[in-house]
Amino acid sequence: MKLFLSAVLYTALAFGANAAMADTAALEALRAGTMKKLVFLSEAKPVSQIAFTDPEGGEHKLSDWQGKYVLLNFWATWCAPCRKEMPGLEEIQTEFGGETFEVVPIATGRNALPGIRRFFEEIGVTNLPILLDPKQKLARDMAVLGLPITVILNPEGQEIARLRGDAEWNSKSAKAIIAALINSP
Repeated sequence: MKLFLSAVLYTALAFGANAAMADTAALEALRAGTMKKLVFLSEAKPVSQIAFTDPEGGEHKLSDWQGKYVLLNFWATWCAPCRKEMPGLEEIQTEFGGETFEVVPIATGRNALPGIRRFFEEIGVTNLPILLDPKQKLARDMAVLGLPITVILNPEGQEIARLRGDAEWNSKSAKAIIAALINSP
């Protein structure tokens, strides 16, 4: 009897693991163009809970967005690729942002607030928050080496994917991946 129960448990665990891998495989199949740099983790992992701020000095943590898929983008005003991808982040937030998905851009390092505001005005960003990690504490704790870095968090607040460098977040591929995530069971 013990052997039978062990076999059933093993089969159930294997089936569950294969189902999770199939979901990741389906998401990976949606990657095209710059989205091919998006790497899905084999296992979700916890993220830092170091606080970061808004321009008014209010403190936030990544857990504030738990319950949603989060596209967390570390960027800086002096980073040309970061500036290049920001309109795409704005577009994806406008299209998908709401109860199940949110783009959370965090300016990390030295970024003058007037410069961030001017940049957002120049490119017409009106649907993204200004969030700050001036001493790079959150970025360092999340192993952000270089910019931009984008991390996708699941609704449980765990990292499930990471992309190093800039990407076309308003591409058909990126939109298909985000749609698949937020429409998954």
